[in-house]
Amino acid sequence: MKSFSLFKGFVRAALMSLVMLGAAHAAEQGTAAEAEAMVKKAVAYIKANGPEKSYEEFTNGKSFKDRDLYIIVYDLNGKNLAQGANPKLVGKDLIGLKDPDGKPLIQMFVELAKTKGKGWVEGYKFLNPVTQKIEGKAMYLERVGDTLVGCGIYKG
Repeated sequence: MKSFSLFKGFVRAALMSLVMLGAAHAAEQGTAAEAEAMVKKAVAYIKANGPEKSYEEFTNGKSFKDRDLYIIVYDLNGKNLAQGANPKLVGKDLIGLKDPDGKPLIQMFVELAKTKGKGWVEGYKFLNPVTQKIEGKAMYLERVGDTLVGCGIYKG
């Protein structure tokens, strides 16, 4: 009977460790609320500082990067104007970019920006700059004039 109590204690400790590990991992990832807040902060930054300075900050600065959260900006034709995780994409026409399952990412972003003005695009995959793995992702975006400003969350 004593060994069963020890076993139960071990199992309880192991489960608590897994719960704590899961919570720690979750803290390493941005949340939907944090992504929306970052987009709103970026939109305000563009209005206060103008596009040129803002796009430079989003791409090369540090104030719009937090763990796996970063800002992207596209025009409504699919040209990348700012990219917080991969500066090499800036200036490129990416309207034809597809995820590994063939989903047309930038087309989905542009369509939402044109039709709804803001909201979430979900159900696609993209490279997580923190884990360096292709993961499920959702992007919150808002239209600003003839551009869209977005920030996505990874769903591991």
